[in-house]
Amino acid sequence: MKDQEFVEYVVKALVENQDEVKVERRVDEMGVLITLDVAAEDMGKIIGRDGATAKALRTLLRVVGMKNNARVNLKINEPEGRTDGQVPRYDTSDVDAVMNDLKSL
Repeated sequence: MKDQEFVEYVVKALVENQDEVKVERRVDEMGVLITLDVAAEDMGKIIGRDGATAKALRTLLRVVGMKNNARVNLKINEPEGRTDGQVPRYDTSDVDAVMNDLKSL
């Protein structure tokens, strides 16, 4: 259970919506699977640039597992409502308008 506590501790330190962090642990013949759910707006903080944060979290989790002689994997679930696997794109029209205004100065 140290692996589950570790993930919960680190993730809650990274996100804004700590109440929406859900960490589940399941053991099967392949080892331990930790499943993580976070709020949609916190997903970027967990994944990180080019997946660096998620990769680091998985690496540290494997080290925690090695101390307990267990193979531990981390699955990060897609937020509710996202089915296409794509990162949401934000409306940049306001930014474009401001940039145009600045250019006209």
